[in-house]
Amino acid sequence: MDIPLKYASLLLEALGNTLLLSFAGGCLALILGLAVGLSRLSPVPALERAGTIYVETIRNTPLTVVFFIIVFVLPQIDLALPDYTAAAIASLGIYTGAFVSEGIRAGVNTIGAGQAEAARALGLTFGPSMRLVILPQALRAVVPPMANVWIALVKNSSIAAAFGVTELTAAGQRVNFQEPGAVVPGLMWIAAAYLVITLSSGQIFRLLERRLAVTR
Repeated sequence: MDIPLKYASLLLEALGNTLLLSFAGGCLALILGLAVGLSRLSPVPALERAGTIYVETIRNTPLTVVFFIIVFVLPQIDLALPDYTAAAIASLGIYTGAFVSEGIRAGVNTIGAGQAEAARALGLTFGPSMRLVILPQALRAVVPPMANVWIALVKNSSIAAAFGVTELTAAGQRVNFQEPGAVVPGLMWIAAAYLVITLSSGQIFRLLERRLAVTR
């Protein structure tokens, strides 16, 4: 049970890297997801098709394959990222962005058509009507699916262990290698760390959902 003390520096580094991958990947996914989600709702056919191709391609591609392409294939065409951490963030962001876009699109679709018609009657084009009328109302409906996407992103960050990033899963593997007689305790501590992150994240999203329910 002295594993956390013995490997404190390793575990803290791994926890920091897991949080970095999750937050940075989440920010990238949010930006991509918002852009793609709006493109799929766009009246411009080319944008709608491009968004659909992105979502369908990424959602039907294993995350490990996305990692492999970014880590090993892109350098072959002189598009290498600075390091494995940056490659992992890009992989997580690109992959998760497809799911974020679907959550945003679903949230927008919960808003009645009358809202868009009222915006057009006021002379607002697609962009301003989305920004000023539709998206603020859709935010409450988007929070629950975004919570699920975020928690999945945190757990998916463990795949970075296979590509040279020292995050929680990689730290657990290193502890197990150095302490073969303490495999179960080592894995339990790593699982506990993931559990704390996901449960606290879920609570934050529930508080946000209640806040939006009151202020809507």
